[in-house]
Amino acid sequence: MKHRISYLLLLTLSLALLSSCGAEQEFTSWPCRFIYDNSKHLDMTLSSATNPNVPGIFCKITQETQAGARYFVFENNQGAQTTQPVTAEEMRNNIRLGLNNGIIVGVQNFGGFTAYDLQCPNCVRRENNMASPTYRLVMDTKGSGIVSCSKCGDKYDLNNGGLIVEGKEGDKGLSQYRNAHTLGANKLVTVFSE
Repeated sequence: MKHRISYLLLLTLSLALLSSCGAEQEFTSWPCRFIYDNSKHLDMTLSSATNPNVPGIFCKITQETQAGARYFVFENNQGAQTTQPVTAEEMRNNIRLGLNNGIIVGVQNFGGFTAYDLQCPNCVRRENNMASPTYRLVMDTKGSGIVSCSKCGDKYDLNNGGLIVEGKEGDKGLSQYRNAHTLGANKLVTVFSE
């Protein structure tokens, strides 16, 4: 009995220390308004990243225009890519994809569904350029959950709250969008900055 109590006290203390050592989460107020009902589109690339039973898959979402029509482009870290037309309803929702037309969404191994901006936060801060940033994150398509900055080379772990895994001294991890929700694969996905 005495050993069991000692063990429980040690376990409780260890968990308290581990939770206090974690980096403080930083949320972004960079502009984002994404509302997408995947039950209407059934996009498999996006579904792979919103399935709570299969964590570790992330999807980059961008918009492009082809022949005057707008499309969402979905690319996941498994190498899949699909394109879906933007509907009139989605246009009425005033979709805005992050700081420069891009977000990353997915279910972390620990921590649930999350969303990140597609820009390197450290380059945006260093260059003081929020008007037209071009510091895109490049997703590893071999399933690692690592993204790297196309400008500075910083690397971030999407599965662990966007923590920086390689970078310059003083650099911070990715900023997450505070309001990121999904009801699951082939369901509604929403990401808002506020």
